[in-house]
This record gives sequence, structure tokens and C-alpha cells, in this order.
Amino acid sequence: MMRRKRRRSRYSSGLSFYEDKNTVNTTRIVEGILWLCYTLIALFFAVMCFKCFGFRVSVLGTSMEPGIVQGQNVFVNKLAYRMSTPERGNVVAFYPGGDSQMHPSVKRIVAVPGDSVQVLNGVLLINGVPCTYSDAYSSISDPGLAADMEIMEDGQYFVMGDNPDESEDSRSAGIGTVQEEDIIGSVWLALPAEGSGLHRVR
Repeated sequence: MMRRKRRRSRYSSGLSFYEDKNTVNTTRIVEGILWLCYTLIALFFAVMCFKCFGFRVSVLGTSMEPGIVQGQNVFVNKLAYRMSTPERGNVVAFYPGGDSQMHPSVKRIVAVPGDSVQVLNGVLLINGVPCTYSDAYSSISDPGLAADMEIMEDGQYFVMGDNPDESEDSRSAGIGTVQEEDIIGSVWLALPAEGSGLHRVR
């Protein structure tokens, strides 16, 4: 009786060994598949974040100085206006004239739909009130198209550079008012450049 019990014990012990070995192998395979899935998901979100928040534009000219200097690279949030609309004071990137083949331009929105815009005696007036986003908005030498009062229609935005005397913007016939669909997104971060460090764009 004792011998039979020992034999059964050895036999069942051997079975247990093979079962444990198979279980270990299966567990490793499952862990490997899960690791691969997590890696692919992380890569997907990283790519999506870069496409949405990492769109980079090099600023041409000195129109946005002193905040953004010539040649400085800025990041654009392309999702900023999917759930909301651009607001006064936002710095945005857009395609001049709606031409996506052109280099994106970076300017500040000074007037939104329903606002009136005029440059009178060198002062930028929004709804009849001096605009204070830039100190230079009180000493503009060329009013351009804003010499006469203009009221923004639905989907229209008036943009200007913070350094208006060095800026081609909505006062220029070549750009004019910017349509909402031509706005790429909100400029949120300026990368380090000669004359300017890394900083949030405001």
C-alpha cells in the first residue's frame, strides 16, 4: 500500500512539473504581448501629441519683437480651436491669404468677429478703445487698410504684429483679414534663440 502511494506521488509530482512549466511559458508569452501592445499605444499617443502640439514654425522677420525674435522657432497647438474660437490677444499661426503652400505667418489677434478696427492718429482702436497688447500700438506710422474703420464679420479676424512698423499683417492688402479656417492654431511656446530664451508665448 505504501509503495503504491509513493508511485502515485512520484507520478503526480512529475505531472505537476510539466504543468508548471507550461504555465510559466504561457505567462511569458502573455506578458510579451501586453508589453508590445502598451509600447504601440504609447508610440501612437506620442505621435499624436507631436502632431497636435509639436507643429513648429520659424518666425520670419521682426514683426513680433520683442516677444518673439527673428528666426525663432515656436510650437503651435493645432487643437486649440477645435472646441473653442480664437480670442483677442491670442498669438496664432495662419496661412497668409489661405494659401497652405506659403510659409505660415505668426501674428497677434487684435479683433474678433463683431469688433470694429481703426488706426487713428497712429493709435490702434478696437471698438473705439486704444488697444494695449503692445506699447507700439500707440505709435503706428502706417495705418494701411485700417485707416478707415472696418467691422469684422463672422469668421474674420484682424491680426497685427507686436512691432507694427515692421509687420505685414491685416493692414496689408496681401494679407487682409484672416479667415478662421486659415488659422492653424495657437502659438504657445517659443524655443531658445539668439536674443530670446525658452518661454511661453502670451
